[in-house]
Amino acid sequence: MKRYLLTPGPTPIPSEALLAMAKPAIYHRGPEFKEVLAEVKEGLKYLFQTDREVYFFTSSGTGSMEAAVCNFLCSGDKVLVVQGGKFGERWRDICMAYGLQVDSIDVEWGKAVDPEEIKSRLEDDPSIKAVFVQFTESSTGVKHDVERIAQITGPLDQTLLIVDAVTGIGVYKIETDAWKLDVVITGSQKALMIPPGLSFICVSDKAWRFAERSNLPKYYFDLRKEKKAQDKNENAYTPAVPLVMALRETLRLIRTEGLDQVVERHARLAEATRAAVQALGLELFAPESPSNAVTAVKSPKGMDSSRLIKHLREKYSITFAGGQDRLKGKIFRIAHLGFADRFDVITAIAGLEMALYDLGYPIQLSAGVRAAQERLLK
Repeated sequence: MKRYLLTPGPTPIPSEALLAMAKPAIYHRGPEFKEVLAEVKEGLKYLFQTDREVYFFTSSGTGSMEAAVCNFLCSGDKVLVVQGGKFGERWRDICMAYGLQVDSIDVEWGKAVDPEEIKSRLEDDPSIKAVFVQFTESSTGVKHDVERIAQITGPLDQTLLIVDAVTGIGVYKIETDAWKLDVVITGSQKALMIPPGLSFICVSDKAWRFAERSNLPKYYFDLRKEKKAQDKNENAYTPAVPLVMALRETLRLIRTEGLDQVVERHARLAEATRAAVQALGLELFAPESPSNAVTAVKSPKGMDSSRLIKHLREKYSITFAGGQDRLKGKIFRIAHLGFADRFDVITAIAGLEMALYDLGYPIQLSAGVRAAQERLLK
């Protein structure tokens, strides 16, 4: 059976990227690859809405998360971490691994952080050197108001705003420069539409000043080395050449569609998905501040979502994501980011309806599909 991948990473890959990866390898120190890298760098600037360079590592997104910690801080520095999901907790764990003093804002999973709480914490303790937050917390389907948070941190010369935009970049128009975001990261297997294996990081002038004083250990993830190399259209170490070739193609696709149109498409798909699951009598896990990258849905009462996900995968070859950690068995997540269009949503909802029907959940077949179609036709 044809497989349908509807997870928040990895995501489906367009044919242009697949074909680019199938071509014979080229030398990563040669002139041909330098030309590719130069084009990729310009495409990343467009995507991040920045005039600065966007650097990348051959790693998952967690690699750039670690780089965002070890390159800008010093041993014993105090930081503020927004913990509202699995990836907020990852910020905390990385910071603790490097010996930082971690102050946390514990946000109920499924809720967005109140920017005023961040403002209050920073006013109470001006020694905080960085605020760590997700743009979208994909484990819960929540979007945080990073633009408002940046208005708070922007005027503070001694505090950085460090943003995990792994499921934000390419879904939203994140204006890195205009909003004065200090460090922004993302990964390749989300809205960038290529396989896992590349992570990206954009750094403000303020953050580079912090980098000059940083004394935390680093080797592979040393941004100063990477900056020196990429300023010459090279990499400090051997990159994943096939992924970079694929990235050139997907950045071209994004530019051809237009970033505003990409953002509007994601919003439309997300709205249709949310309308559909609610038409089936299901509850959104994050109704107040939902992400346009992934919709988190509460499992029907009395049903373990793992059972639903397994049934979808085995009978209909449709893959949703389950809940993580404390949400395991309690929610399922439908992604609609990257190489996704209206019929991916229709497929997801039609499959969900059939699986729920198979498992004895009382639904009216086609109710969700109809609700999605009505939104998509507007």
